[in-house]
Amino acid sequence: MTFQKIAIALFVLLVAALGAAFYIDWRMAVQLRTVKAFVESYVFADAVAACEAAKSTTPFKWNDGKQTSVIGLNSVKLNKDTVSASYTLVADSVYCDYDPIKKKADVGSSFLERE
Repeated sequence: MTFQKIAIALFVLLVAALGAAFYIDWRMAVQLRTVKAFVESYVFADAVAACEAAKSTTPFKWNDGKQTSVIGLNSVKLNKDTVSASYTLVADSVYCDYDPIKKKADVGSSFLERE
């Protein structure tokens, strides 16, 4: 009888712990999406201006483009201490990666040309 009570109590504790973990994960994901949306909207105008001003053989025309889309904020961890961020825009099949830290844009006509 005592073993059954202990087993039931451990099971209830396990279910409560899993529920709390999933709730915390959900709340963190919501906060992360909010922060990402804020950063993307903050960087967008600078990215468009830098991409249109970047010198390239294929011009990047966001304002005059027929098909434009935002791929968004991406990050690459170069080593354990360095994270490189880029904000990617596409206008008429021309990709532009904008580095918000260096304030520099790189334009390429296809995904394979990009670094």
